[in-house]
Amino acid sequence: MNHAPLIACHECDLLQRETVLPGGGTARCLRCGGELYRDRPDSLNRALASTLAAMVLFAIANAYPIVGLSVNGDLVQTTLIGAARILYRDGMWPIAGLVFFTTILMPLLQMVSIAYLLLPLRLGRLPGRPDLAFRLVQWAGSWGMTEVLILGLLVALVKLAHIAAVVPGIALWAFGVLMVLLAAISAAFDPREFWARISAARAGGEAPAEASPTSAAALTAARAGLFTCHECGLLSKAAAHAHEARCPRCGSHLHFRKPDSIARTWAFLVAAMILYIPANMLPMMDTSSLFGAQRDTILSGVVYLWTSGAWPLAVVVFIASIAVPMLKIIALIFLVVSAQRRSDWQPRQRTRIYRVVEFVGRWSMLDIYVVTVLVALVQFNALATIHAGPAAIAFGAVVVLTMFAAMSFDPRLIWDAAEKDHG
Repeated sequence: MNHAPLIACHECDLLQRETVLPGGGTARCLRCGGELYRDRPDSLNRALASTLAAMVLFAIANAYPIVGLSVNGDLVQTTLIGAARILYRDGMWPIAGLVFFTTILMPLLQMVSIAYLLLPLRLGRLPGRPDLAFRLVQWAGSWGMTEVLILGLLVALVKLAHIAAVVPGIALWAFGVLMVLLAAISAAFDPREFWARISAARAGGEAPAEASPTSAAALTAARAGLFTCHECGLLSKAAAHAHEARCPRCGSHLHFRKPDSIARTWAFLVAAMILYIPANMLPMMDTSSLFGAQRDTILSGVVYLWTSGAWPLAVVVFIASIAVPMLKIIALIFLVVSAQRRSDWQPRQRTRIYRVVEFVGRWSMLDIYVVTVLVALVQFNALATIHAGPAAIAFGAVVVLTMFAAMSFDPRLIWDAAEKDHG
């Protein structure tokens, strides 16, 4: 008999046996092809080293100006926090809060939480409440958008170069390296190894047997009466007639399927569709200068980049700010309708669509960061000033709502129709 522990796929719920991977290898689901886990050599030490370096760079990136704009001897500079403060001062507090949340608070929370978890382990001690700190790491990683901020800064620099002399600041380079380090942290941190180390420390240095079940007669975790934790991956036995519980390891909410997944996804999608119209029709920026006033929509900004010769950035902005939100809404509608009708058409392909939707959602924040930098720097009063337009709030809401919609949708519903055929 094979006594290897069982693991359930987060995307299709298929029960499979764990296996030993070669160095750097990846285990994928036999049914949907989703990633189950990876072999990450020296995972926790690499994650800790990258985290400590990232925290130093984070402090530098937020203490010094990102970029400056020089006109007739006047130099206007801004930090990221300063840019958010200007938006708040101009009454655009929803956008200021969104920028602060996604580029400052969440990356900081992720780094502090990982350091809190890994430093004690490195010193041979147990961190207090590792369950809570672990959940913070997972949550913050979903909302930190430093990589999108960097692309937004590049687009803003191209636009600013046509207004005045651009002076790159120390923080610009610090944010670039920080982006690489945050990616390294995400690639290195292995929840499986972390919880194995926690279990070993609690057991007095001897790694206990894996708590996951080793046998199940059903095809999926739900049919076997097992909860799958989407945060730490632990399988746990559900109590009789229970439909939800708490993970005994990390404390996350457990459920066989996300509660009211279809209804909640529809609610977020309908709100996003309504706001998508003003987000594209209303002005994203209001520019006042000696030559008059100008109101730019997202599309006019793309046209400006194209006619200025920066066609690669024009393509990127068009895809991220116009095509991605629209295609994401269409894709989610398709997934929700097909799951609602219990369609068994190409479940593997529909799962792939879900993965793409979940991955690209954050990149639509690009235009928000571009507006943030332009508003903060183009403040030359008599010569020119830029203010965020009403479309910025609507567009930011669309991005957040579509991300919530993707998080609310349960991809395991795609496979329930296939389960019906095998029942």
